[in-house]
Amino acid sequence: MADKINCTEIKPGMTFEWENELYQCIEISLNKTAMAKMKVKVKVRAPRTGVVKELSLISGDKVETAYIEKKAMQYLYNDGENLCFMDTETYDQIEIPASRLEWEKNFLTESMMVNISIYEGTEVLGVILPDKVELELVECEEAVKGNTATSATKNAVCETGLEIRVPMFIKNGERVLVSTIDGKYSSRA
Repeated sequence: MADKINCTEIKPGMTFEWENELYQCIEISLNKTAMAKMKVKVKVRAPRTGVVKELSLISGDKVETAYIEKKAMQYLYNDGENLCFMDTETYDQIEIPASRLEWEKNFLTESMMVNISIYEGTEVLGVILPDKVELELVECEEAVKGNTATSATKNAVCETGLEIRVPMFIKNGERVLVSTIDGKYSSRA
């Protein structure tokens, strides 16, 4: 049984259950006026759907803390419909529908280790990517001589199909670090 806490104790990053829905707190604001109970506005993201919304609670409302397990797993392959991951200790495999991992697919390469978030030991919520991943460029425009304005960039395609902008000095076949937050070039690998 999960612990119940007052909604004023919610902190950013905390995962909790409210009205049978699972939420992760992004930010919280408390507003107390003289005669009324404290109003609690919580900006949340639903881990199951990715939807961001705002909850309006009142001091005294109780939420149930939810414990999310993070398990290190190895990415194996994408069969078109599902992405397959394997626990390297038990060799158990799980499949996550590709439609739930549209953004994450841009950064997953075979044999890559990632964290999988699991709720109540059985429900897979998604993939937690590292801040930056190393990807190989499979297609890269040639640098145009004389096109050297400040921070000049050109188009490139990574091994996963992700299209990014890279500096002019980067060549086809090079390995680069790409931010998983915004999908932008970070540096050479």
